[in-house]
Amino acid sequence: MARAIWSGAINFGLVTVPVELYSATEDHTVHFRQFERGTSDRIRYRRVNERTGKEVDFDDIVKGYDLGDGEYVLVEQDELDEIAPGRSRSIDIEAFVELDDIDPVYFQKSYWLGTVERGVRACVRAAGAGHGAHEQGRDRALRHAR
Repeated sequence: MARAIWSGAINFGLVTVPVELYSATEDHTVHFRQFERGTSDRIRYRRVNERTGKEVDFDDIVKGYDLGDGEYVLVEQDELDEIAPGRSRSIDIEAFVELDDIDPVYFQKSYWLGTVERGVRACVRAAGAGHGAHEQGRDRALRHAR
């Protein structure tokens, strides 16, 4: 059975239905590891200071944005955490639109929603609220912060 990648609630105005989000597609790409020829020794990558050639501990690494001409703005993880938007535990349906009105460029990956057992009755009511089969709900929710 598929494992939910997110759980929360979907809101249709005054109706809130607990749901779980599942990936609708599966990655079938073959993933290889790298080995030294003639051995079964795996190749590992290390974090090395470009200037000194010394290995750097993970805790001593910060992110940086390239301004060009060798200039960078360095950012600490706690600074990124402060400005990151909070993750949402609900999907608010703002409007229903025709499927043809949505540019396919926005369909990067497909997902499907499943109701949590206690929310099945409310979901059936919401699904029968008079929206056509060719309409899609436009929602606003933050599911990943990278």
